[in-house]
Amino acid sequence: MKRMTLMLAGALLLAACGGRQNEALTQKSSSGKTLEVLLAANQGHYSGAAKALIDSIFKQPQGCLPQPEPRFDLVCIPVSSLMNTGMFQMHRNIVLCEVGADQPDKVYISRDRWAAPQVVIEVLAKSDTSLQRLLRRYEPHIVRAIYDAEHLRIQKAFRNVRNVDLMTRVKEKFGFQMTFSEDFSWATEDDGFAWIRKETKDISLGVLINVTPYRNQDQLSPEKIHNRLDTIMRRHVPSPSEDGYMGTERRVDFETRTHDYPGSSYCIETHGLWRLVATTDRMGGPFVSYSLLSPDGKDIIDVIGYVYAPRFNKRDYLMQVEGICNSIKWE
Repeated sequence: MKRMTLMLAGALLLAACGGRQNEALTQKSSSGKTLEVLLAANQGHYSGAAKALIDSIFKQPQGCLPQPEPRFDLVCIPVSSLMNTGMFQMHRNIVLCEVGADQPDKVYISRDRWAAPQVVIEVLAKSDTSLQRLLRRYEPHIVRAIYDAEHLRIQKAFRNVRNVDLMTRVKEKFGFQMTFSEDFSWATEDDGFAWIRKETKDISLGVLINVTPYRNQDQLSPEKIHNRLDTIMRRHVPSPSEDGYMGTERRVDFETRTHDYPGSSYCIETHGLWRLVATTDRMGGPFVSYSLLSPDGKDIIDVIGYVYAPRFNKRDYLMQVEGICNSIKWE
């Protein structure tokens, strides 16, 4: 088990504590649905202003989806139920809020505490006021920890049903590994480009990989990234009808942030919507992209994951392609 501490005093401090190296190998598999969070808090501390704040963090609409969907599905139980019930301890994402005069006013993040894969976030506060202050201050870190855990969980699940031939082809073409399940297939490729997708009668999930020589930092500015995504989509992803093509939806704002991508010194994560352009076909959905520097600093790698699921909620499908896009590993 690894535990990180987010402390109030000064800058963010990450402190890892000990744990058996092979602990996760002997633990039971975690349970729970994608992006489901189990909140353990006593009733008196999940009420009023504290409840409103917690709900605003976990239940707020996720950005850049065509229809409103909550960021997480929140399930609430008393603290005693978590501590005394093994079934609850098996959950994949746990947020534990404890308030008392003897608490240290800290946030701890633990990995694989009771099950694997699992993330447990403990918010330990001296008062309701401290609880709210901790939650506000560390909301981005708490959300990021859950998202990172979901990405790793997806990658682990896909490795159990991996498409070895497809993954080998990606490695031979681009020089890095990515994790794809067996229901993905190679759609098309070009110089420095590949399109990999999963097609069923109900949904379409896809990943676009594009490599561009790195010249200067301006290539990683939001404007240049948005323009490059449009170029990649227009050049390589046509619509079912003649003359149409895939493009980003510029009538809706993008969400852009820096992203800590293992192996890369700099990465920009972009969320937005895509649609078919210059055609009467009415197709569209959410996308996520990661624009990152290669380890040697010679190339920009754009990895774009998109979802088309017109009759279904899209949040969980988007998390699947996010997991794939975050799976790049270099030798």
